Amino acid sequence: MRLLTPLLLFCISSCPVTSQAAVPLYGVEVVHTYPHDPTAFTEGLFYLNGVFYESTGLEQHSSIRKVRVETGEVLQKVDIPPQYFGEGIVNWEGRLVSLTWRSQVGFVFDLATLKVQKEFHYQGEGWALTQNGQQLIMSDGTPELRFLNPKTLLETKRIQVTLDGKPVNNVNELEWVKGEIYANIWETNLIVRIDPKDGHIVGVINLAGLLGSSDQVSGPDSVLNGIAYDAKGDRLFVTGKNWPKLFEIRLVPRGSTAP
Repeated sequence: MRLLTPLLLFCISSCPVTSQAAVPLYGVEVVHTYPHDPTAFTEGLFYLNGVFYESTGLEQHSSIRKVRVETGEVLQKVDIPPQYFGEGIVNWEGRLVSLTWRSQVGFVFDLATLKVQKEFHYQGEGWALTQNGQQLIMSDGTPELRFLNPKTLLETKRIQVTLDGKPVNNVNELEWVKGEIYANIWETNLIVRIDPKDGHIVGVINLAGLLGSSDQVSGPDSVLNGIAYDAKGDRLFVTGKNWPKLFEIRLVPRGSTAP
């Protein structure tokens, strides 16, 4: 089955409307800019009780940290064992659940102390996590999203992320926003809005140019990655790997797009 590559997906998001299968396209406006640790290779991000929780990747450099929103100050930090490449994180009932990339090992931490409570295992790669209030949702770099029982951490079902019926690869960092799954598409400036019932994309957000030229980070991996949502304040945040800034953004409709 043909997969939509990140480059092809970007081209689709830039096309004029040519059919009735149009998908809404959004730009963004910046509401506020915050400092972000430029040494943080961001893999997971969420907002809870006035602070960010962030996971960083790379072997021997992976960590879980609690971060002050306004200043970027690291309030609390725990290192992941050096053999692991840290990936996505999510909170669930006083716990923090984290993934690693290729080790097929995840960790459950106490949310308050960040002390490890247990390990768990899964097949394939671990990329990102979010939750919908009932289940955890996991990405693995493929077009498929896994739904996990938050107590057992066992898989209950999968959906496939599609655009115009074609699978979309490289689905990365996830966030649950107003009944939809927002997802970074790795190595692009795009976030897609996914219908959790069947996986089809119901909107594409183009964040090209968000990080100004003076703040550009060298290296092919320093890409957009990291979405957090403050449901109570209705605030949406984004950042990237090794980015010096984190942004609160507001979506701005830009019309529609169709293959």
